[in-house]
Amino acid sequence: MTLPTAPPAQDFTGRTVVVTGAGSGIGRATALAFAERGARVLVADLNAESAAEVTARIQETGRTAVAVVGDLSDQTVVDRLVATALAADGPDGTSGTIDVLVNNAGIMDSMSAVADVTDAEWERLLRINLTAPFLLTRAVLPHMLDAGRGAVVFTASEAALRGSAAGAAYTAAKHGIVGLTKSLAVTYRHRGIRSNAVAPGGTITNIRLDIDPEAAGPQALGAYMGNVGQPAEAETQAAAIVFLASDAARNINGAVLPVDGGWSAV
Repeated sequence: MTLPTAPPAQDFTGRTVVVTGAGSGIGRATALAFAERGARVLVADLNAESAAEVTARIQETGRTAVAVVGDLSDQTVVDRLVATALAADGPDGTSGTIDVLVNNAGIMDSMSAVADVTDAEWERLLRINLTAPFLLTRAVLPHMLDAGRGAVVFTASEAALRGSAAGAAYTAAKHGIVGLTKSLAVTYRHRGIRSNAVAPGGTITNIRLDIDPEAAGPQALGAYMGNVGQPAEAETQAAAIVFLASDAARNINGAVLPVDGGWSAV
């Protein structure tokens, strides 16, 4: 008697994956990792040149990729992304499904303490880091529910696990991402939808930091920065995201996975 051969747990052949912030850093590494595993990838980014470069690189390997450029806190951009993803999935341009959504796009704050955060910084951080993932998830969810399956992975942060890893606006936004992750998991767990998050620690990316080292925030947080440890490569975070989206994690739902070299354990 021979046992049936199980398909690889991280094979995404025939599946459509949306990755936001896919033009650089963790998003870029994630888009490439899904493409390597056979997925059709929608590369979403605010930077047209970066999105085009990643899309071209995927296409050069013989895989399918399409780019959508725009600000995902704008509902019209969200609607265009979803329509593009569904068209890219179906044969001959007919409507298909969105199997995986990776809400990765985000920006850093200036490490400002609560008393120093301006209205503009607060609103920008919440809009990009929390409202935009909410809008896109809300738009994708009906299509996943119609299909009876789907995986959503959010990029949270070490700052989502404590109050000493970033400024007030970024920390609040990432705590919000954890709440959104868990709410989604609880509400739709019996309808085939899984929702999880990674919480990266220090990671080598090109994300821009604009920090005044003499400000109250950096002065207060500096004492904790010695626990960061060795920064991870973007590919390390991508591997965790792919795992959480894969069938290998089919019974993992509502989890926040620290990928921080043990920083959160200190």
